[in-house]
Parts: sequence; structure tokens; C-alpha cells
Amino acid sequence: MITITDSAKQRLLTLLQNEETNKSYVRVGVESGGCSGLSYKLSFDNVKNEDDELIEDNEIKLIINKKSVLYLVGTSLEFSDGLNGKGFVFNNPNANRTCGCGESFSL
Repeated sequence: MITITDSAKQRLLTLLQNEETNKSYVRVGVESGGCSGLSYKLSFDNVKNEDDELIEDNEIKLIINKKSVLYLVGTSLEFSDGLNGKGFVFNNPNANRTCGCGESFSL
């Protein structure tokens, strides 16, 4: 389904253990918007809803709304802190087109 790289794992564990965050799950999803039509959503949550799918990879518990699952099959979540920018990067093999910033895509 979705794989979490080691760089993303380390950053997510740090954020999950942060006193201000203090959450159990990483919520990943897709919503309408962005330059290419669809955009990625990443947040933290303590609640798993009925329509969420729970996926565990590389010690991270992801919850994904079932509507977003099909858009994210085969995606890897990475974290980059290089010269070109800092943040989480979704590498989605299903995306036909992405915008320049990599935050939105189309199928």
C-alpha cells in the first residue's frame, strides 16, 4: 500500500513524540485542489474513524480514508531536508502529472 522510508520514519516519530502533537496516528489522504487537481494531505490524529484503513509500515501507524486508498496504492512517503527544500514527499507511481512543487497531482 504505502511505504514509509527511513528518513520519513525518523521525522514522523519525532513529530509524534512531540508534546504538542502527542498523537498516535499519521493521517494521510487525498483531496481536491492544487495546480494539478488533487493534493496530498498529511496530519496527525488520535482517532481512527469507521471509514479509515489502518496500515502499519516501518513502525508508523497510518490511517487513510477509504476514498483516498486507491489514489495512494504503491506510494512511498519520504522526508527531504536538502538544499531544494525541506518536507515530506509523496512518490506516487499512479500520478500521471504533478505540479512543480510536488504537492498536487492528477491521474
